[in-house]
Amino acid sequence: MTSPLPELVQALLTPGIYPEATSKVELMQTQMSFVFLTDAYAYKVKKPVNLGYLDYSTLAQRHFFCQREVELNQRLCPATYLAVVPLTRENGTISIGGQGQVIEYAVKMRRLPQEKMMNVLLAKNEVSIEMVTAVARKLAEFHRRAETNATISDFGQPGNIAGNTGENFSQTVKYIGKTLSREQYHSLKTYTEKFMSDKVVLFRKRIAGNKIRDCHGDLHAAHICFTDGICIYDCIEFNDRFRYCDVASEVAFLAMDLDHYGRADLSRSFVAAYVTFSKDEGLPGLLNFYKCYRAYVRGKVEGFKLDDPYIAEPEKKQILDIARSYFDLAQTYTRSRPFLLITTGLVGTGKSTLAQALAKRLGLVVISSDITRKKLADVPVTDRHLDDFGRGIYSPEFSRLTYDKMLAEARGILAEGGSVILDASFIKAAERRRALALAKEAPADFFIVECVLDEESIKLRLAERFRQGSVSDGRWEIFEPQKQQFEPVVEVSPQNHVIIDSSKPLSEATNQVLEKLFRNLSP
Repeated sequence: MTSPLPELVQALLTPGIYPEATSKVELMQTQMSFVFLTDAYAYKVKKPVNLGYLDYSTLAQRHFFCQREVELNQRLCPATYLAVVPLTRENGTISIGGQGQVIEYAVKMRRLPQEKMMNVLLAKNEVSIEMVTAVARKLAEFHRRAETNATISDFGQPGNIAGNTGENFSQTVKYIGKTLSREQYHSLKTYTEKFMSDKVVLFRKRIAGNKIRDCHGDLHAAHICFTDGICIYDCIEFNDRFRYCDVASEVAFLAMDLDHYGRADLSRSFVAAYVTFSKDEGLPGLLNFYKCYRAYVRGKVEGFKLDDPYIAEPEKKQILDIARSYFDLAQTYTRSRPFLLITTGLVGTGKSTLAQALAKRLGLVVISSDITRKKLADVPVTDRHLDDFGRGIYSPEFSRLTYDKMLAEARGILAEGGSVILDASFIKAAERRRALALAKEAPADFFIVECVLDEESIKLRLAERFRQGSVSDGRWEIFEPQKQQFEPVVEVSPQNHVIIDSSKPLSEATNQVLEKLFRNLSP
């Protein structure tokens, strides 16, 4: 049951309380703060909580950390963070900056345009390689200037890193069976402890190279805004040890988050650009370790929200799904060997939808036959090409070129240790065998995800997709000839092949694939 909002929060939902005119006030909240959005500004009030890793339990502490928040965030977003303002009560009336007793403090910020946030742009497929390259440049320059000293560098010692990772595991024991499975918990804990034991020399080399800096500490897509340059905001102010970290950990945080949005391609471009700008050649050797750590932290923090009495139950269902997705992603980073997944199935069976869902849970680069085909033809990906089956850009010759290009791109990613999903029909056994041969060459594990659906549902889906527009040119007229040419999957053993009924909810289908993947792929 959701608890009623505190009196102060209810007062701050009234537009007339603010010193500047505003037509409305919107409330957002995290586990740590209430954020009030007016037309032009944001006011952030810290909750009086002690979560162990942060302590806002007294007014003096909240005042101190409000001041720290403004000071630290002005490093990367100076025009946004304006001041700390007192919230007062006089004769029973609550005011912002008024007379009377100070009952709370708020950080006042200029409101950033929501439509320019990286997470919003990612959802609309409007983030480019050029944009993540610009972020990498800004971040590399920030890290070059960021403070470092003996105290900060000490946080790069293996023992101190182990303290942070150990805290993750101790704080998530209560969520075993809820946000992560017992097998996941022990697998991630074992991987983390072994990596740290094996790489002590590497961690100490990072200290000697001055790679431990006073960083941002919470660098994910929702904290980056592409407005008047690039504003990177909302750094961690409440605990220095979460900011004092290896720059590789900071880079891994955003790279992991891009993976989680299903954009492992942008993640790879971002990391490559950062290494180029910073000349930090040692960073890739730590990348998956820190990606795993950061994904685990995000899963943990999402799980904490389940205990927040001010968050409604329907929202908690969504939070639970998000937490589980981060733990799945963390597990993927522990693998010592890449894997190649391919989809197979007839037009309209949901292959692309499932491929994108798997990409978000597994940090995969998705290579789409629809996009690859149209790029080869030098036509806009949204243009419709209603060629007959086996004609034009869907001729056997052009299809062969398309699969050649996809396999070539996959080869490059696998060679660098990345994992890939090839989103295509793969109706011919010969094409599936070519993909299998590539996996053996890499070497990488190989897995086939076959999508099936009843014909009536396919017909309805294709009609709806045609009305709405799609990258795919699939339509009902293609179904029957494609069905006649489909060759059953016999190239791999059953443990490397899963058949998905796409009439199931997407989350259920995704979990079915993941369960079989994690059970049968090599560690």
